[in-house]
Amino acid sequence: MVNIPSPALAIVGRHNSGKTTLVVKLIAQLVARGFDVGSVKHHHRTGFDIDIPGKDSYRQREAGASETVISAPGQIARIASIEGEAECDAIVRSMPGHDIVLVEGYRKSGLPTIEIMREGNNADSIVAEVLLEGAKRGWPLGADFTQIVRALRDIDSEEERRRVLRETGEAMIFANVKDVLDRHQEVSEARRRAQDPHSIAVDDKGLKDVRAKMPHANTVAIVTNIPAAQEAAKLYGLPCFDINDVDGITDFVVEHYVRPRVSVVIQAGGESRRMGQSKATVPFAGKPLICRLVHRLHVAADELIITTNEPEKLSFLADEFPELDIKLVKDAFELRGALPGLYTALNAASSPYVAVVACDMVNASAALVVAESIAMNEKNCDVVVPVNKHGFEPFHALYRRETCLEPIRASVLQGERRVQAFYEHAVVYEFTQEEVSRAVPYGGCFVNCNTPEELAALERALTE
Repeated sequence: MVNIPSPALAIVGRHNSGKTTLVVKLIAQLVARGFDVGSVKHHHRTGFDIDIPGKDSYRQREAGASETVISAPGQIARIASIEGEAECDAIVRSMPGHDIVLVEGYRKSGLPTIEIMREGNNADSIVAEVLLEGAKRGWPLGADFTQIVRALRDIDSEEERRRVLRETGEAMIFANVKDVLDRHQEVSEARRRAQDPHSIAVDDKGLKDVRAKMPHANTVAIVTNIPAAQEAAKLYGLPCFDINDVDGITDFVVEHYVRPRVSVVIQAGGESRRMGQSKATVPFAGKPLICRLVHRLHVAADELIITTNEPEKLSFLADEFPELDIKLVKDAFELRGALPGLYTALNAASSPYVAVVACDMVNASAALVVAESIAMNEKNCDVVVPVNKHGFEPFHALYRRETCLEPIRASVLQGERRVQAFYEHAVVYEFTQEEVSRAVPYGGCFVNCNTPEELAALERALTE
């Protein structure tokens, strides 16, 4: 079975910001909407156990087992000893098949990140005010200006201070940030003197924590009830949600980060002159070639369609794959060509994203289809098409049905047959060889066969 990568989104914030509460509510909402959700919790302290001391699996681990698997009907857990700390991307890769994985923590993972800041949490208030100062001054997200504030503290010479500020060209922002931090330190000291349990010292360690836990370039939204953070989000052009607006946050996550619904369309066409018969029905590894494509791609399909002008010759697929509701569709235009065929594929699909794959791509990859759909979510484009030294691969690409269907139809009616002619009028994201390799490490997914000799040679290579 092909492991389909799961899209992932991190929820981050400082201690007592409300990360866990938000993650739990999001999981409940997403599951209620019919999505499969995985979750990851970053535990900062060294050493933890999810088993109960005295139980059999705990005793096995205590005896020295480096890895213990606990299995019961409907559940399985794995506890393993590792060197250092697992990287977040490796953890997410080990969790395929989910519509989304919500990660609590792992700010530096490189994942798209939702930042949460809660009014009443002093650390959040500090970050909100520092963030607002940066936004007002036009600093990019992730700018490390608190590091300069700390450096200025350690400079005794006023002349040296001015030199540093002149070199940065941002004297006002540093002064304002320092004022914010000093003001919070005064409040913190007063709370501490009053034995307020919510006190927090803004010493060098506190400043370091602020710097390390500021919103950064991967921040995609802010969840907050702090006015300063709301204003900063507006200045940065980031979506901002009230801390209690779980429905709105869920809508945002579904629209941009949940694995989108995908129709996979295998283009089988009809008689191939060079092959001497329909490529769909030519034997490969003991079965019609189309069976190999269905087997390889159906795991990525919320809807599976085959375009063919010989549906009667493919009726056997209903018996071969009784669990799949495969739809056979004839060409929408009498005009033959790549672009009319693409229109047929998109017109027949009901999902918002449509993966179109040629039936002679014997190593077509479901993992690539999912990777392309995740890219389309992130890039908000019309087309995600692999590109290599040979050019575009339009028949292992992904298309946004809503924005592509009518422009393709208009081009076809004007007599256009080339897919790349349509690309000139669409927002196209070129999926690089490096991105393809990450999705399909073994490669070869664009190899196609046009003659019986090519097909026989590839069959020998795959079975030897």
